[in-house]
Amino acid sequence: MSSPLLDPCLSMLKYVVDSKSPLLNPSKNPLVDYLLRRTIYNHFCAGTNEAEVRKTVQDMKGLGFEGVILGYARESIAKADENNNDSFQVEKSQQAIQENAVEEWRQGNLRTLKMIGAGDFLGIKFTGAGPKAVEALSRGDLVPPPSIAQAITEICEATASQNSRLWIDAEQQIFQPTIDMWTIDLMRKFNRNGRIVVYNTIQAYLKSSTENVHRHLCLAQKEGWTLGIKLVRGAYIAHDIRSRIHDTKVDTDNSYDHIVESLLSRKSPLKIGSDNASAFPDVRLFVASHNAESVRKASSLYRQRIHDGQPTIPVEIGQLQGMADEVSCELLAENNTGQSETSTTVPTALGVFKCLAWGTTEECLHFLLRRAIENKSAMERTKDTAAAMRREARRRLGW
Repeated sequence: MSSPLLDPCLSMLKYVVDSKSPLLNPSKNPLVDYLLRRTIYNHFCAGTNEAEVRKTVQDMKGLGFEGVILGYARESIAKADENNNDSFQVEKSQQAIQENAVEEWRQGNLRTLKMIGAGDFLGIKFTGAGPKAVEALSRGDLVPPPSIAQAITEICEATASQNSRLWIDAEQQIFQPTIDMWTIDLMRKFNRNGRIVVYNTIQAYLKSSTENVHRHLCLAQKEGWTLGIKLVRGAYIAHDIRSRIHDTKVDTDNSYDHIVESLLSRKSPLKIGSDNASAFPDVRLFVASHNAESVRKASSLYRQRIHDGQPTIPVEIGQLQGMADEVSCELLAENNTGQSETSTTVPTALGVFKCLAWGTTEECLHFLLRRAIENKSAMERTKDTAAAMRREARRRLGW
């Protein structure tokens, strides 16, 4: 990831992802599957079956993480139309064109749920439900098709019954407004009486992100349900309309940090009618970021407000498996330091999680491509990680 080989390997991976040839399909060509598993899959994915996933989850919790977020990786991808910047062409994966795609999606998510425990998260992608979901999302249907509505209700009820939580992942712009509508309806139903089951995902790289957060806050306050927000920067820049995304990385970083600071200070990021903290709704925040500076800012602000007796909201932090491990472990070290202090100290430990994806190599291809692109855009951080790993390897070998 940190070497000059990344660019040609990224091009090769993109070619495999886009190819329709059986020779490049990892489910049909064992050699391609072996190469992908050894070079990238094993680094970023939890496994292809329940036994492999359970071992990965156990390993993560053994390192000290409070919990995991586990998601079934199957999804559908839409590509921006090269001739029209305001439209998309929807591509359906080979799995998604099957007539029983919704049922497979339902069963896949329920299987995933059984691999995690109380307090963990289930990560869900609506496009994984196949053609019905893709068509309804792209049309902007106010409610899901009946089969999808029944499936997601069953998944939410099962999640609540084992005291786990779930979040609905953000996807591409053609789908996201509808995903927001469907997820808000789920929060209305399941996030009541101080209990939270469902989180929505906000992508800070979109220019509309602060307005979107404000809209969520207003609805939650007006209707009396608990708002769950997972805040990410965004991972679909290669497939989305560029003009709707912040012009620079600095702009995205500022947007992300501003939303986090506002929520932890119990204010709307638009600062419209939000100075009265008592009017702020019940909110839970999950800071999903590999950016060390953003994570440190969120952690420091939360701890400082707790220490000073200022109002704030519950916050948890997490990173993807195989990425920013130094950030995750720094948070774990801070928690351990806090626990070693005197009992009179107000506890300020943060819940630290790792986000895992599972599925066959073919099902994980789009996920893996996004992870490779994300590492390319964060090359300096990846080089720092590689240098740290080399130092640790030399230390263990006594060199």
